Amino acid sequence: MPVRDLRKLGHPRPETTMNFLPQAVVFLMAACIAVPLSRKSGFGSVLGYLIAGVVIGPWCLQLITGVDAILNFSEIGVVLLLFIIGLELQPSRLWVMRRTVFGMGSVQVVVSTLLLTLAARALGLGLSAALVTGFGLSLSSTAFVLQMLGEKKQLTDHHGRAAFGILLFQDIAAIPVLALLRVLHGGEPAQHSHMLISVIIIVAVVAALVAGGRYLLRPLFRFIVRFSNPEIFTATALLIVIGAGLIANAAGLSMGLGAFIAGVLLADSSYRHELEANIEPFKGLLLGLFFVAVGMSVDLGLLVKIPLVVGGVVTGMLLLKGAVLYLLGRLYKLPAPAPRNLAFDLPLGGEFAFVIFNTAAGYHIFDRSLVELLNLAVTLSMAATPLLVLFNEKIIQRFQDDNAPPEFDRIDEPGNPVIIAGFGRFGQIVGRLLRVKRIAFTALEADHRQVDVIRRFGNKIYYGDASRLELLRAAKAGQARYLVLAIDDVEASVRTAGMARKHFPNLTILARARNRHHAHLLMELGVKSIVRETLFSSLELAGELLRELGMDADETGRALAMFRKHDDELLQRQFAVFRDETRLIQTSREAAKELELLLEEDRRSEPSVAG
Repeated sequence: MPVRDLRKLGHPRPETTMNFLPQAVVFLMAACIAVPLSRKSGFGSVLGYLIAGVVIGPWCLQLITGVDAILNFSEIGVVLLLFIIGLELQPSRLWVMRRTVFGMGSVQVVVSTLLLTLAARALGLGLSAALVTGFGLSLSSTAFVLQMLGEKKQLTDHHGRAAFGILLFQDIAAIPVLALLRVLHGGEPAQHSHMLISVIIIVAVVAALVAGGRYLLRPLFRFIVRFSNPEIFTATALLIVIGAGLIANAAGLSMGLGAFIAGVLLADSSYRHELEANIEPFKGLLLGLFFVAVGMSVDLGLLVKIPLVVGGVVTGMLLLKGAVLYLLGRLYKLPAPAPRNLAFDLPLGGEFAFVIFNTAAGYHIFDRSLVELLNLAVTLSMAATPLLVLFNEKIIQRFQDDNAPPEFDRIDEPGNPVIIAGFGRFGQIVGRLLRVKRIAFTALEADHRQVDVIRRFGNKIYYGDASRLELLRAAKAGQARYLVLAIDDVEASVRTAGMARKHFPNLTILARARNRHHAHLLMELGVKSIVRETLFSSLELAGELLRELGMDADETGRALAMFRKHDDELLQRQFAVFRDETRLIQTSREAAKELELLLEEDRRSEPSVAG
């Protein structure tokens, strides 16, 4: 039936669909040409998407002009990306990362905001405008950086984990700042009370997301799985991601943060891998569309009009943020070259800056011309980042100092029955005893300085990170019988245990724990044999002290044995509540009273000696 006949029947004309399809063809053709060329040149796919957007956008070929609508729609790709990242972050890992998220993240935001605010003030902006500018430019693009690090398989490296923690804190910090813009605008007391209500609503929504994820999502997936329909499972996954994002957005949070919370809550579920596999194709396409839209939004007219001003803003932002990130990496003692990599990967602007600057303009904190300048600077900083990263990898890395760590060793010997991961003071004692008993073992150590020292004494050791799957395979972990986990760093130890349990389930793990919390994290992964490093030495010293104080050997032995037995039982009891600080403190107090009573009963039951 012709289109004119459809009109007579009252059906709407399919113009929207027909207009969208040519645009989709343009997007796909631009991506298929630019992205492979960019990756082939070593710049990565993100720069390819940006270039494609610039070429097809309103400032070049003008094939597509509706930038704002495309940008709003494509942000779903960022939402899906954060959901998948949440799926990879089990709550235990998130707890381990608290130092990075709230330590490094808060310092980076505060210091960068302060320096950029001072720079904006020096350029003549008022205090409110300078403060908003400083905070907006202190943020980095979560989607851009995580996509780039993911392509390079660097998300699990030291600088990759640090970058993720900082980005997560930035996303969280942006929420209250958006609410505080009203205060900078000079809102009335009634508006301030309205802001307090908004904060209460935000807290309530986050609590509702957590509760819903814990008590509704998993039963829902169990119900959906019964139908054995992959399409329904995928539709349910998309519904949960976008629904969680919309709920968060309605409360004033970002959609990405809501999706991230949903992902974290499903990270421990048995559906995690299937969810990730179903969401991944949608995430890849929509995230690519987002970067194309960012490229389309570049105002080349403003760049031609005031190139020195734009270049100065971009360069100043990159230098200030890069310096802060490098010093932050050194302050938190990240191993080289992680501080330098962090300084090159993370100084770009972020998509949240667009929201903050446009909101500030709506409150008349600064005018529209400044918004256009700042938005252009943020976009150009994104485009410059792949070039900076390539410069870091291809040029600076060749001239790095001699203290930089070497490449991980290649392991070419046949497999041994024992692998020792971490060959510091703890692992060396285990290794010395095995060597005396002529039991072959493979020693792995991630600190290249420690490796150099040990090799000077004639010991055979391999430099490498035992938490990497390829290194465990190279060490013939599939043929080994035992893994001695003697790594000093708690996060690296837990990560290695998780990797070994997942890929080598027949490998028996004997682990060293730095403290009770470390022991509980290992127990959560199913590790059975755990030794807390200071327990035996502390008991030995306590026993020596009791004997020096006049207690006989039998009573001392009973007291130590009773303490050890009671402490082991307490460790098991607290494992069930170790994530609940209130109940953990309560059980510790109860256990202290129990132990005191047990020792008192033992003293009373001891037979008296006639004088």
